[in-house]
Amino acid sequence: MRPTTLVLPLAVLAGSVTARLTRPEGRGLQSREAPQDITPNRDSSAYRSVAYVTNWSIYGAKFLPEQIAVDSISHVQYAFADILANGTVVSSDAWADTQKQFGNGTQGGNSSDAHGLVEQLYKIKQANRNVKMLLSIGGYTWSPKFVPVAADAGKRAAFVSSAVALMGDWGMDGLDVDWEYPDTAETNKNCVLLLQELRRGLDDYSQQHTGSQYKFSLSMPAPAGPTHYAAFDFKAMDASLDFWSIMAFDFAGSWDNTTGHQANVYPGPDLTTKASIDVAVSDYVKAGVAPGKINLGLPLYGRSFDKTTGLGKGYTASTAGSLEGQAGIWIYKDLPRAGATVLYDDVAKASYTMDNSTGQLISYDDLKSVQFKSDYVKQKQIGGVMFWESSQDRPGSDSIVRTMARSLGKLESAQNWLSYPGSQYANIKNNMGQAV
Repeated sequence: MRPTTLVLPLAVLAGSVTARLTRPEGRGLQSREAPQDITPNRDSSAYRSVAYVTNWSIYGAKFLPEQIAVDSISHVQYAFADILANGTVVSSDAWADTQKQFGNGTQGGNSSDAHGLVEQLYKIKQANRNVKMLLSIGGYTWSPKFVPVAADAGKRAAFVSSAVALMGDWGMDGLDVDWEYPDTAETNKNCVLLLQELRRGLDDYSQQHTGSQYKFSLSMPAPAGPTHYAAFDFKAMDASLDFWSIMAFDFAGSWDNTTGHQANVYPGPDLTTKASIDVAVSDYVKAGVAPGKINLGLPLYGRSFDKTTGLGKGYTASTAGSLEGQAGIWIYKDLPRAGATVLYDDVAKASYTMDNSTGQLISYDDLKSVQFKSDYVKQKQIGGVMFWESSQDRPGSDSIVRTMARSLGKLESAQNWLSYPGSQYANIKNNMGQAV
């Protein structure tokens, strides 16, 4: 996933913050025979609800840890850790991660205490034992850094040892590899090696620190566009992963010649859809990924097209949006815009707004499209959902995250892990002074 925020930390500002230039997905790839009935292979009464929380959201978005919808999620993916040239995984913003003083944080005490969002997420784990925290590494802007690291055995070893150590230092429950994308034969082969070595590293950490009582999770966000997953060795990747999160959004945007839905479930007529959720899910399952290991990704933002007459039509690129430096991106809590009419495409199963006075069309998920996606998850026996990213949601009853959780009915409830005696941070090492 890419950074989407009003103000970015220095480390992110050093990289590109422009919208992702996703290649259009071929129309010919949408005409598929109907997928076969999927035999249920999991307890469909409990689902994962995975929400990304970014370390830059405390800046422009002023999103605080207590605003995380902990009552409606099973996992937090904390984004992002950075990657050095030698393969070492490091904090991308030390002040946000471990230095910022929050009002309810550790005051005074040991100078080696963790502060910042790391301390806050650990406290959330203590108060919500069914919420797990995973450290997400990379992201769209830093994904090119994976390529030379994964290709070199020594750098892979440094990546694994430092990633696992950072996870333990920060008191987290696993790792998330956000590499966009290992979509060539060579990069995918190296991605498989990296995932295999990470899986061994996590298992070794578990054996050393928990007596193999606890399995630390390994996950990966993955593309919904066929051009990006055509080279995937799904079975080899899947063997190391606990779950995949299909990034089922950004199907249409400023890189296209015509307007379209950005997160539709099914293909639509003419040029209204460039890809679809149903094709991606079907392809993953046909390639050997169990439906129960898949999370369906939902965007908490929309993409706009200006001076258009409707779906599948020409347009002018947007020059405004919710986010600084990212014209055409409108976060969910800013939608619908004043003067726009909310519409629903019952073929593609996708919501959008149209302002006939300005010609602006915005494709986004609202509560109606979320309800259908919930039904789709249940029908296909998919393991859960994922959201990018938490600061863009609305609070209360209009929250997409909370609406989805209510509709799914029951979330996974496996306990997180709180014992990190090897952490370099005294307060995490000592479980904030509480008994484990």
